[in-house]
Amino acid sequence: MANTNLQFKTNYAVSNKIEPFYKGGKVQISNDEIYIFCTCGSRVNVLEISTGKIVHSVEHDDLEDITSFALSYDDELLVTASRALLLKQWDWKQAQCTRSWKAIHTVPVASMNFDSTSTLLATGGCDGTIKLWDVLKQYCTHNLKGSSGVVNLVQFHPDISRLQLFSSSLDCGIRMWDLRSSQCVCVLQSHYSAVTSLCFNPDGDTMVSSGRDKICTVWDLETRKPKRTVPVYEAVEGVALLPEDGDFSQIGVKSKDLHFITAGSKGVLRVWEATTARCVYTQALPSTLTPASEDEQEKDDDPRSLTYLLHLPTSNKLATVTAEHNIVLYQLPALTTQQQFVGYSDEVLDVKFLGKDDSHIVVATNSCQLKVFELLNNSCQILYGHTDTVLSLDVFKKGSLFASCAKDRSVRVWKMDSDSGQVRCVAQGSSHANAVGSITCSRMKASFIVSGSQDCTVKVWDLPVDLPSTEEDMHELTARSTEKAHDKDVNSVAVSPNDKLLASGSQDRTAKLWSLAGEGNIGLLGVFRGHRRGVWAVCFSPVDQVLATSSADGTTKLWSLQDFSCLKTFEGHDASVLKVVFVSRGTQLLTSGSDGLVKLWTIKTNECVKTLDAHQDKVWGLHASCKDDKMVTGSADSNITVWLDVTEVELAEEQAKQEDQILKQQELSNLLQEKKYLKALGLAISLDQPYTVLTVIKAIRQGEDRQELLEKTLLKLRLDQKESLLRYCVVWNTNARNCLDAQAVLQVLLTHLPPEELLQYQGARTHLEGLIPYTERHMQRIGHLLQASMFLNYMWQKMRVAGAPSSMSQDEEMDTTPLSQTTQHFFAIDKEKENGSGEESRDAGDDGDSGQDEDPNCPVEDEDEDEDDGEVSVVVMKASVNNGRLENGESRATNAAHHSGSEESSDEDDTGENEIDQTKTVKCLPVSSVPQCPAFTS
Repeated sequence: MANTNLQFKTNYAVSNKIEPFYKGGKVQISNDEIYIFCTCGSRVNVLEISTGKIVHSVEHDDLEDITSFALSYDDELLVTASRALLLKQWDWKQAQCTRSWKAIHTVPVASMNFDSTSTLLATGGCDGTIKLWDVLKQYCTHNLKGSSGVVNLVQFHPDISRLQLFSSSLDCGIRMWDLRSSQCVCVLQSHYSAVTSLCFNPDGDTMVSSGRDKICTVWDLETRKPKRTVPVYEAVEGVALLPEDGDFSQIGVKSKDLHFITAGSKGVLRVWEATTARCVYTQALPSTLTPASEDEQEKDDDPRSLTYLLHLPTSNKLATVTAEHNIVLYQLPALTTQQQFVGYSDEVLDVKFLGKDDSHIVVATNSCQLKVFELLNNSCQILYGHTDTVLSLDVFKKGSLFASCAKDRSVRVWKMDSDSGQVRCVAQGSSHANAVGSITCSRMKASFIVSGSQDCTVKVWDLPVDLPSTEEDMHELTARSTEKAHDKDVNSVAVSPNDKLLASGSQDRTAKLWSLAGEGNIGLLGVFRGHRRGVWAVCFSPVDQVLATSSADGTTKLWSLQDFSCLKTFEGHDASVLKVVFVSRGTQLLTSGSDGLVKLWTIKTNECVKTLDAHQDKVWGLHASCKDDKMVTGSADSNITVWLDVTEVELAEEQAKQEDQILKQQELSNLLQEKKYLKALGLAISLDQPYTVLTVIKAIRQGEDRQELLEKTLLKLRLDQKESLLRYCVVWNTNARNCLDAQAVLQVLLTHLPPEELLQYQGARTHLEGLIPYTERHMQRIGHLLQASMFLNYMWQKMRVAGAPSSMSQDEEMDTTPLSQTTQHFFAIDKEKENGSGEESRDAGDDGDSGQDEDPNCPVEDEDEDEDDGEVSVVVMKASVNNGRLENGESRATNAAHHSGSEESSDEDDTGENEIDQTKTVKCLPVSSVPQCPAFTS
């Protein structure tokens, strides 16, 4: 394996996404000519023309398909109609529904249009009625009846002073409605099939209508009679008038008479002179595309037909919509193609980077057309040539030349012009007996291509040294060699980096290695066996003698080219692994599968370092860029995604973050030294490090007026900073060492802030609930510590009075007043009778003394330590009792311990006959109540 010091890739992020935005239906362009509005199921998508990206989208909550929509002339209001018989008014820039009302129609709305003042909206229903709405005053103004069947077209006269509305339905007539009287004043009869569009000249006296009956009619609206009927010999879906003041000589306009453009089933734009009914210009088809036959024109789903024609007067452009859901913009007067947008790509079968610096991608979809996208603005070139579905693609090393193969049994070579970016077909070949499912290009120079087919053969095609510069001089390829490679379909072929080896993968569950060094036929070198199902992809390592294969058995394997043994197996996909490519100079793998996932593997560790939930369906297309800094994926869900390697970006961000933290820590240290606590606390909170904030709190509480200074500092914080501080207190309070600082901060917050404000903090209830149990445990521990300290104080006092005369003065009496004032615990001293000798009593007393040699300043035990709920402590002490009484602070607890003997005990008096040692057991009874936290009692 290659052993390099490369930085392994760890992650990819979405850089660009090309997704379906139009699946048929109405298309409208805003009057400022910036946006394209189009339907896509239950959504209306807003496409920005300059970038080709979806910038806004509105969707019905009920997810019902949108049947029609209309954008007002001032581009402010968008109204949609769905199958749920609801009309919705949108602030489309904010994607918010501002109003919703019932359409009153008994069946869905089929057509909608605004008048030029953006106040009246006309809706034509499938029930044969037309309703007009005042969108400002929000009521229905007209209910026009009389149309037969679906009202497929409604349009206001551009001169609003005329108050005229035109409509058309299944009866093929054009009705003119007078909105003053709500009456149909006339029906313009000329068409014998559905009327598809209307357009008006500037003075409003002439109208042109188009229909699927293959005619266009020019109407005189003053006489309400047809001026001219123009046979156009195709079903027309859209018509637009050419401006009278423009120079359109490039498209055959020689006079100032009325000219119009039609778009229809033939898939081309044509210019007609109204006065002579003559076609003066026909748009040229691509050289590889033949005109549609009469039978094909009759088909509703012919991909070459045009379904809409829109005029953009400001920019002097035309927009057409094809049956394949492509939107194409043409620049007048020459009708040159400006931009193409693909609304719906169907299933993506393969995708590759293309062009200088990988500026484009070429995509094979479930179509006979190839699509080349410019990643900068998502504009698309549509390439015609294949006559059936394109199945596979591959790109030569320089990136401007690529090859394709298709179900039509042919292979083609395409070349992109480095200056204009236009792509043309320069070579083709067809000698396979069945569909060609895979293709690969030579790696070192553009000298040959290899194809694998469902006829189980592999063919090598030599390319000429100089490829033709025009499509008219297209080179005809011939196969140099043909070899029956497998027993079943050949799914994948790949050429080694030195152009000497060929690998093939088949549905017969094997991969094979072939020699390309000879001049004649290709020679078999070995077979790779081990996959349990068909092999979908093969790929050579760029640096090692290793081949990678992926299979329908869900595994990816690495094979040695020397002994054909399996080196590694990668398992992780839940279904077929469809593609595999090497990245990071052969040290990592990218795989894509039927489960919609893309996985990044490190070969050395046999580990999946990243799983990208890339798509919702099979990921057929996977390709890494030449610079190895990005990849592109294409899926059966119609989405194409460009991914950027963000490993270096993440490392740079992490390094910058660390450097920024170091600088802030230094600044924090300086602020603490200067005692600028407010700024220091704000800076610490911005770092979002609880224990850094704790350092500042501890520094504030070290001063003389610490409580006043803490209150003054905390109350000056912003609301979000106080919210963070409350969250940090929960963390601090879990540790006994920091609980005092946490309680001090809590006391300030709970004392000075109203409960209403505290409850507005995010997670405030959770924080407070988390504080209570730890606070109770801390207070219990403090109570136990106070109990223990009482006994230590008692011992200390008795040690001071040991050996003193019985008549001690009042000043010498043991003083435990502070302790009795601090706690409310009740203490009892139990007397235990001794049966042993005085010597045994002294031994017991020594033991009791030794039990009190603990350090009174020892820290509190960890909160996780088990605590005894019964007797807290037992202290055994030896005490000399005088006059049968023992005084214990203010409580004066007395035990009748009468004994005889000497009043003093000393080392010199060894008689010991009057000395009686009494062993006392002191017990602290269970505490009835736990002291409360100051923060909660204040």
